[in-house]
Amino acid sequence: MELQKRYDFILLFDVRDGNPNGDPDAGNLPRIDPETGNGLVTDVCIKRKIRNYVDIVKGNQPPYEIYIKEKAILNNSNKRAFEALGVDLAKDTSKRKGGDKTEEAKLWMCKNFFDIRTFGAVMTTKINCGQVRGPVQFTFARSIDPVIAAEHSITRMAVTTEEEAEKQSGDNRTMGRKYTIPYGLYQIHGFISPHLARQTGFDTDDLELLWDSLLNMFDYDRSAARGFMSTQRLIIFEHSSLLGDKPAQDLFARVSVERKTDQDKPARSFSDYKVTLDGQLLDNKKNIIPV
Repeated sequence: MELQKRYDFILLFDVRDGNPNGDPDAGNLPRIDPETGNGLVTDVCIKRKIRNYVDIVKGNQPPYEIYIKEKAILNNSNKRAFEALGVDLAKDTSKRKGGDKTEEAKLWMCKNFFDIRTFGAVMTTKINCGQVRGPVQFTFARSIDPVIAAEHSITRMAVTTEEEAEKQSGDNRTMGRKYTIPYGLYQIHGFISPHLARQTGFDTDDLELLWDSLLNMFDYDRSAARGFMSTQRLIIFEHSSLLGDKPAQDLFARVSVERKTDQDKPARSFSDYKVTLDGQLLDNKKNIIPV
C-alpha cells in the first residue's frame, strides 16, 4: 500500500565500551566533533546496519534484495535489470550507457532491491540504470554529551611467519591498538518523504520493515570492537497528510533528553538519562506520535 503520510523520527541508541563508528582516516578512532567533543556516527553506518538486518531477515530475495553489500559487483546487478527487460547487452552496447530502457531498468531495480527504493542509489556505472533519490534520509548521529575515546594496547600471542617467530623473544609479542568509548548516548534524526516513496515504490510494508530494522539492527551486529550497542528509543512523528502538518524541527524540539543523575559524574548507562515528550516521560521503546 502506498504511503499516505509524511514521517519524521528520532532514534536514540547507545554504546558501552565500544567504538560505534571508527574513522579510517584517523586510525579508526571514534568519530568526535573536535569543537564540542560530542561523538558522531555517520548516516552511512546506520544504513549499513539496516541493510544487514534486512538481508538476514529476508534472505536477500526479491523484493528485498540488497544492492550495496560486501563484495557486491554492482554492474552484475545492473545487468540483471536489462536481462529481465529482454535486452541483450552483448549485442546492443548502446544500452550500457542507458538508451531508451534506462527508466524501465531503474524501476526494475527499485522493485527488487529494498535499499534502492529506501535510500536511493547512483547506478550510472558502465551499465547505466540511472539515479534514484530515496525517500528515507538520515542525519549524522550526535551524542547527547561529550565523549572521550580510550586507547587500549592489545597483544597477539601467535605470529604469522617463522621469520617473525625467530625475531621474537620472551614477552615481545605483536602489538596493536583498540579504541573504545566508555559510554555514549547518540541521537539521530530521520525523514520519510511519501512523494519520493511513490517514485521508488517504497510502501507501508517497507515502512514496517524499516521500523523493525531500527529497533533490532544492533542485535545482529555484535562485535567486540563495537562493545554493547542498543536501540533505546524510537520516536516517530506521524503526520496526517502527504505534505505534513508541521516543520520537522518544531517536532524534534518537543523531545528532550536530559541527565537525571549527578552531572558531575560521567554517564555510564541509559538509566542515567530521561527522555520526555512535551515534559511527559517516554517509557516505551517505540513511540508513534500523531502530529
